[in-house]
Amino acid sequence: MKPHMPIKFRDATQQDLVKIVEIYNSTIESKMVTADTEPVTVESRQKWFDEHNPAKRPLWMVENQNNETIGWVSFQSFYGRPAYDATVEISIYLDAAQRGNGLGKRILEYCIGHAPDFGVKTLLAFIFSHNQPSLKLFRYFGFEDWATLPNIAVLDGEEHGLKILGKRIA
Repeated sequence: MKPHMPIKFRDATQQDLVKIVEIYNSTIESKMVTADTEPVTVESRQKWFDEHNPAKRPLWMVENQNNETIGWVSFQSFYGRPAYDATVEISIYLDAAQRGNGLGKRILEYCIGHAPDFGVKTLLAFIFSHNQPSLKLFRYFGFEDWATLPNIAVLDGEEHGLKILGKRIA
């Protein structure tokens, strides 16, 4: 998919959970995106799926002009306490064939633009310190380094840090 081709967003349905898990699992091997080291199951992700709500914490499927799923994006509550209701963690996952085509910028721009519709004032991104492409993407949109947690993840016997990037949007 070329960056200028149309993409659209729609609320995820229960039937999408299989594709969500498939795309998520495709990122595990790279050791760049998730701290999961083994594939997850649809059943293990059901509670996470159910915590999303189209009116407050969207989980969007990203589709191309042929209605094919090319990725997904979610807003997840931060820390689960009411005082943090205006803060969400954003997660973007693309199908392996779609990575590196400029879609991350288009998706993140959409999310920033629509975050206020859900009462969101602060967006957070949790990104491994060695994931330079994702760090570059979020910094491009003005996300700042708010925290670094050094060497807290062990992937294949190697320690990696985690950066928390944040952006106030309202």
